[in-house]
Amino acid sequence: MDSKMICKVCGLDYGDYTWGKDGQTPSFEICPCCGTTFGYEDATTDGILRKRSDWLEGNGKWFMAKEQPSDWDLETQLKSAGIKR
Repeated sequence: MDSKMICKVCGLDYGDYTWGKDGQTPSFEICPCCGTTFGYEDATTDGILRKRSDWLEGNGKWFMAKEQPSDWDLETQLKSAGIKR
């Protein structure tokens, strides 16, 4: 798993570089899981924590519900990304 393909907010393996191969150039794409715009809400630690808190308060609801895998599990995703609640 390439950490540069993991959403900093929700831990989704996005499947593409969220901040470019160099880790410095945001894609400005939107995470289908939490709705984070890469390069905007995840540009600072405070922004990441704020967006994550808001997303978790909504029970980790998928931003693009039609893209949610049928076997998706919030706790598994958070754990595999090393995100503690």
